[in-house]
Amino acid sequence: MIALSVNLNKIALIRNSREGNFPDVTAHGRICLDAGAQGITVHPRPDQRHIRPNDVRELAALCRDRQGIEFNIEGNPFALHQGDYPGLMPLVLETQPNQCTLVPDSNDQLTSDHGFNLKLDGPRLVPLIARLKDTGVRVSLFMDPDLEQISLAKDVGADRIELYTGPYAEAAAKQSAELEEIFSAHCAAAEHARQLGLGVNAGHDLNLVNLPRYRTLPGLQEVSIGHALTVDAIGMGLENAVKAYLDCLAGN
Repeated sequence: MIALSVNLNKIALIRNSREGNFPDVTAHGRICLDAGAQGITVHPRPDQRHIRPNDVRELAALCRDRQGIEFNIEGNPFALHQGDYPGLMPLVLETQPNQCTLVPDSNDQLTSDHGFNLKLDGPRLVPLIARLKDTGVRVSLFMDPDLEQISLAKDVGADRIELYTGPYAEAAAKQSAELEEIFSAHCAAAEHARQLGLGVNAGHDLNLVNLPRYRTLPGLQEVSIGHALTVDAIGMGLENAVKAYLDCLAGN
């Protein structure tokens, strides 16, 4: 079964457009879990444009109270203290998620749009990955479908990779000629990761239209979906949107 981890960033983004705590991010996380989602994902950034450090703490507690639920924190491992943002590594070590997905995004980046270049970042990541794993946190690296880079992900100590699906989603939306080539590259990357003993996650711009095909990726274990699921929830309600994605992942 492919696990669905719901990314709550966009719920937090709506909340941050006004004073107060409406919508309540943790309450919406509870709705997602009650609807059957297997996990919650957040991607805190130093500018706190959406998820704030206290959201991470509250959601960590919510997930700890539920057996078999995964809490996944994404972010740039090199992001440092800024204001009351303590830095990604201190926040992860404090809250002890089940999984930490390390992502090479800059502080001013609109959204994640590329995987790690481990020829450059690998040496800096090795001690950080080791520290996370020493505390029992599973480590996933956000990666493009590049076989050489995925081999390096194994070398630096990652447990899983998360394949960046933005180009796949864009090609699927346009039904472009590159779609087959892109999907084949993702299949090859997933197979290569499995041969190395790495788990395979995926995420970015997956939706109810492009997910039925992507779910056939060899060995896919988990998808993280936030933007499209939140948009779908406007029309069908959050509970129904989560169930629609779960049905899609199950092939129903």
